[in-house]
Amino acid sequence: MTDLGGFQDHVARVDLSEGDVRYEGIDDDDAKKYIGARGLGVKYVFEQGPDVDPMGPDNLLAFMNGPLTGTQTVMSGRIAVCTKSPLTGTVTDSHHGGWSGARLKWAGFDGLLFTGKAEKPVYALVEDGEVELRDASHLWGAGVHDTIEHLGEEVDGSVGKNLSVMAIGQGGENQVRYACIMNEDDRASGRGGTGCVMGSKNLKAVVVKSGTRMPKPKEPETFQTGYQQAMHLIRESDVTAPNEGGLSVYGTNVLMNITEEMDGHPTKNGKYTSAISYNDGETDRPKDLDAERISGENVRENILVGEPTCHSCPVACKKEVEVQTMHKGEEMNVKMESFEYESAWALGTNSANDDRDKIAVMIDRCNDYGIDTIEAGNIMAMAMELTENGSLDELGDGIDWGDADEMIDLLGRIARRDDELGDLLAGGQEHVADELDAHDSKLSVKGQAIAAYDPRCMKGMGIAYATSNRGACHLRGYTPAAEILGIPEKVDPYEWEGKGELTATFQDLHAISDSFDICKFNAFAEGIEEYVLQYNGMTGFDVSEDELMKAGERVYNLERYYNNLAGFDGTDDSLPGRFVEGDEAIPGQGASEGELCELEEMKEEYYAHRGWVDGVVPDEKLEELEIDIGPGTGVSASGDSPAPADD
Repeated sequence: MTDLGGFQDHVARVDLSEGDVRYEGIDDDDAKKYIGARGLGVKYVFEQGPDVDPMGPDNLLAFMNGPLTGTQTVMSGRIAVCTKSPLTGTVTDSHHGGWSGARLKWAGFDGLLFTGKAEKPVYALVEDGEVELRDASHLWGAGVHDTIEHLGEEVDGSVGKNLSVMAIGQGGENQVRYACIMNEDDRASGRGGTGCVMGSKNLKAVVVKSGTRMPKPKEPETFQTGYQQAMHLIRESDVTAPNEGGLSVYGTNVLMNITEEMDGHPTKNGKYTSAISYNDGETDRPKDLDAERISGENVRENILVGEPTCHSCPVACKKEVEVQTMHKGEEMNVKMESFEYESAWALGTNSANDDRDKIAVMIDRCNDYGIDTIEAGNIMAMAMELTENGSLDELGDGIDWGDADEMIDLLGRIARRDDELGDLLAGGQEHVADELDAHDSKLSVKGQAIAAYDPRCMKGMGIAYATSNRGACHLRGYTPAAEILGIPEKVDPYEWEGKGELTATFQDLHAISDSFDICKFNAFAEGIEEYVLQYNGMTGFDVSEDELMKAGERVYNLERYYNNLAGFDGTDDSLPGRFVEGDEAIPGQGASEGELCELEEMKEEYYAHRGWVDGVVPDEKLEELEIDIGPGTGVSASGDSPAPADD
């Protein structure tokens, strides 16, 4: 039990098989060592054991707040969903913004821990410190948008005002391996298949009604000092300044034109590094690609209709759009939030598509089906390449490069698994590669697809993708902050030396912000000093900057150790062949021409900095970081690390 500030000292353990709800507090030692949200959620998942079937009843699905969630802290509206991933087999955490994290805190909870499988579909109603399971049979088969609207009426609340709904669509119900959990229609815990786990448990939604329990700082003066410093830095930053900085004006899609210009924007399933190099090097293309058509600047000028924001956020990076377009003779009208960079890239240029309005339709469809836009765009780009080389001939016509109308339809077939191609693609890139012996065409690490940064141009992203604990990911260690934006200082994106240490530092820092849980965009302005002041002020702790960084390192090493126990080692810290092999050097005439990613050199540097042995966390590191071994892992109390099992 804890009386720390920022915590409600209240967690619900929900056994869906039995329909039983039990309540417990937060352990003080765990709170200090693992902070909250991502860190504490991963600790709970670790204690459940690394050998669980991701889609079995024993897998834990944890919705977790951090000590800064739902407080006055800037950009503190995040919530972490932690589980074992059905896409990768690793531990994973996936975060979304909006208001559900804050409302869960105000309703009196630090976390909701779901195990088991309900006999029939249910949803969980969270209100005033209690969790109630209700029948959701009437909602099974419905999309996210209809589910949220119906539940708003059913529980007598107003979604977006005093009510948040975190729901799955057909993707989660049909256990698409990259199904996600959607919050308030368009905010996604998108990566790793969290929605697939939720569907496997017959849990349709979690509905949270706001309470009045906003935590107050234990040390108000310390907190206010940190808060005021943070606000000043955010207002002064070229990236985050409200109504002036790039994110505030153009949203995340401000990066589209930037990565194009630096020739670091994977195009046509990563064969090229920009639409420009595609136009120069692709000899048999139906038309030129123009990434500017789907950029943040273009979106703002032509289809922007609103700029909603998350709890306690002055930046307002969400860019709500409205489009009218034709799809196979049918008029389509879509209004949705928000036209994000990663989604626009995956469903756009990486699929040789630059139809802005149909990309908006696809993003809206993904949100309604509850499937990850990054994974969906990547899997369709892979399918386009396999169609081109004849690997999909036995499954029908496949899908041609840039066919936006067919992409729209294929999303539904994936979510419903209602034909052979849709069912195949629903398994993810690793599944497709195994089934068709098509590993040369996948752009994934540990089963999860890459994001919109090319590791042949941004070498830091190469080691970040390879060593991410949840599969390829730009958010575990966001090196483009330094390689593109010059934060905290500018580094040469084409230089590999030093990127191992840089990546590890970013990984630890982001483990801290994910455990607080606050938006990573804070890091474009704030530093560790502001983090420490706000954290100490809220909780009453007195940790130093070094101690807080050690906590981030501890979280990252706990995740890596979980993965080691689940069978992962340094051989899995790899990259797709076209990023590292000599015959795949970049074609075209851009700045990245002829570049490859020096992964092995960076891995050596990275492992040395981490103190790992060939990608495995040794006993000495576990002892140094005081990582406890919990029940259910099959590991001795001494903390001895077993040899990783075979994949």
